[in-house]
Formats: sequence, structure tokens, C-alpha cells
Amino acid sequence: MKKKNQDFFDRVYKLVTKIPKGKVTTYGALAEVCGIKLAARTVGWAMNSAKNSNLPCHRVVNRNGALTGRVHFGDPFLMEELLRSEGVEFDKNGNVIMEKHLWISKKSKIKSKIKNKIKKKNKIESKSKNKIMSKKKANLKANI
Repeated sequence: MKKKNQDFFDRVYKLVTKIPKGKVTTYGALAEVCGIKLAARTVGWAMNSAKNSNLPCHRVVNRNGALTGRVHFGDPFLMEELLRSEGVEFDKNGNVIMEKHLWISKKSKIKSKIKNKIKKKNKIESKSKNKIMSKKKANLKANI
């Protein structure tokens, strides 16, 4: 492995040790704090390289809260089990509830940007649910 990659991996590993129990962070958030904003995939490679270490690699998920790294844990359910044992909750699609469990390093410049994206996503989902409920109510009234 090139020295430059090893230095980046070491920075990623140092940050991963700081993720508290019950929290997760994203590949992209780690990449940004480590100095290469567009290196989320490289963070994934770092996590895969550390799978047999004592690092809490299970606390790194994709930007949607999906457990894309689960295949590297041997048992496809181990990553989720480890997170659940720490109190991490999941939505109906099996994704981490990011608005509750997202941890962003204090060194991150994108903390508010990520949190705003999550809020925006929740608003869109909420509006969709409200539209569906309104249509259901209208159909019920029409059938009465």
C-alpha cells in the first residue's frame, strides 16, 4: 500500500475510534474530516482493511444509513446486531435512523449541511405521507 494511502487510512482509523456507542457516521463525513471530501469510497476500503481489527467499523454506514459494509463482516446480520446491541434504531427499510444516531466529528465543516439534508429528506417523506393520508380520507368520504 502506498504511504499516502496508509496515512489517510490511519486518519480514518483514528476518527473511527472516536465514534461513540449508539452513534454512526458516514463514509463521506469521515472522508471530509480526513481532508479528501470526495474519498468516501477510499474510507470504505479503509474499513474493509480493518475488518479484523478491534475498531468499531460497524459504526460507519452510507449517507442514507444503509449498512453497505455488512458483507465484510462474515455474517450478513452481524453489523446490524452490533449496532442494535448499542441501542441504534432502524427504520422500516432497515436503515439507521440517521436523525437520531448520526455522529459528526467536531472537526467537520459539513455538520450542519448533513443535518439539513436529513431534515429536508424527513420533510419530503412527511409531505408524501400527508398527501397519501389526505387521499385516503377523501376516498373514505366519497365511499360513505
